[in-house]
Amino acid sequence: MQALQENKMGVKPVPSLVLSMSFPIMLSMLVQALYNIVDSLFVSHYGQTALTAVSLSFPLQNLLISVSLGTSIGVNSLLSRKLGAKDSTSANKAAGNGLSLALISWAGFALLGLLFSRTFIGFFSEDPNLIAMGSQYIGICLFFSLGIFIDITCERILQGTGDTFHPMIIQSTGAIVNIILDPILIFGLFGFPRLGVLGAAIATVFAQHVSAALAVHYLRKNKEVRLTRDSFRLEKQTVRDIYAVGLPAIIMQAIGTILTTSLNKILIGFGTAAVAVFGIYFRLQSFIFMPIFGLNSGMIPVIGYNYGARKPERIIQAIKVGIIVSLLIMSLGFLVFTFFPQVLLGWFNADEAMMAIGTVAMQRISLCFISAGFCIVLGALFQGTGDGYISMIISITRQMIFLLPAAYLLGRFVGLDALWYSFIIAETSSLALTIYFFRRVYIRRIKTLRTA
Repeated sequence: MQALQENKMGVKPVPSLVLSMSFPIMLSMLVQALYNIVDSLFVSHYGQTALTAVSLSFPLQNLLISVSLGTSIGVNSLLSRKLGAKDSTSANKAAGNGLSLALISWAGFALLGLLFSRTFIGFFSEDPNLIAMGSQYIGICLFFSLGIFIDITCERILQGTGDTFHPMIIQSTGAIVNIILDPILIFGLFGFPRLGVLGAAIATVFAQHVSAALAVHYLRKNKEVRLTRDSFRLEKQTVRDIYAVGLPAIIMQAIGTILTTSLNKILIGFGTAAVAVFGIYFRLQSFIFMPIFGLNSGMIPVIGYNYGARKPERIIQAIKVGIIVSLLIMSLGFLVFTFFPQVLLGWFNADEAMMAIGTVAMQRISLCFISAGFCIVLGALFQGTGDGYISMIISITRQMIFLLPAAYLLGRFVGLDALWYSFIIAETSSLALTIYFFRRVYIRRIKTLRTA
């Protein structure tokens, strides 16, 4: 009777648990990745300048997602650990404080979008058309970003309680709304004005607010978390515990903003086609990487719950299942990017210059897909046990110490085609560090539980 009353994350067979927890998230992220691809596809048919403008806006969008996703990862990890320890009061406090932090974060990004959008795009180019398109797009996305902050936080709270089905519905609904609105607002269909890049931005933020409304609805119906006015009041220890995992995740993701900004600055020296190709690659690779991040998201609450419940064998089983699934997905991605790059680029109306650059880029970067998937899955152990800073160290080392300097040196002294090898150099270092830290955490955390 006790086993039946316990949360499924503590009693359900691990392989089916990980798959059932991860599959809805993976599916919703696939839909999200499809939206990213379709969004860029529509914009690319509006013009290469429009595609370049959206690509240059990506770093600030990535920064926004970094803060929202990183904070919610901290909430997810703390919430699942408290549920595993049967501490419902602290679990409720984690959820409420997470939503309060989301509101504060939105206010900061709204101000950033209002004051600095044009300055940011102007950093890359003096083309007035490009600056106008880029600043319009990113300004709208930042100022009206409350939807994405509420959406992501509520989804992670639901996932932390073991509910991965409703987050799938939430993300899928938002993505579908976005996909429908994109062509209507970009090209002016059904009597709507032809808004171009501005239309893409409006479609994005509208869909995010639809997702947020759904997320709040499902969170209110969730039986594992009970939010009261007191749970929204920020508590120093709860905020500290959230950011113990969340801040490293934010920094880890935000480093990507510095990376993409710097790479765009390097690539613009080779022409706008190189920047457009890099933007296309990021959209396409998300179709491969998003399911792995979904797998990671499904594993974190399983690991966190069983760490709190002191069940080390279930943690190890979860990691093994994750590695197998990631290897299968990444192997498929490697084959597609290696043998069909022209087909992928053709979807985005790529001209001859973009086709030549993109074919080489995709074939070379895809060589590191399998090792990247392995690292993402092992990162779930660090985040699930509260060691989120390790993922931050690995990410900073990968992107700032290896990838960016290698890209600059190879691009400047060898050429654009050689620049793409920097991704392989960086991923090799990431793999070595991940294995090293995994062994340390395994000995310190898992073996300690076994002997306790």
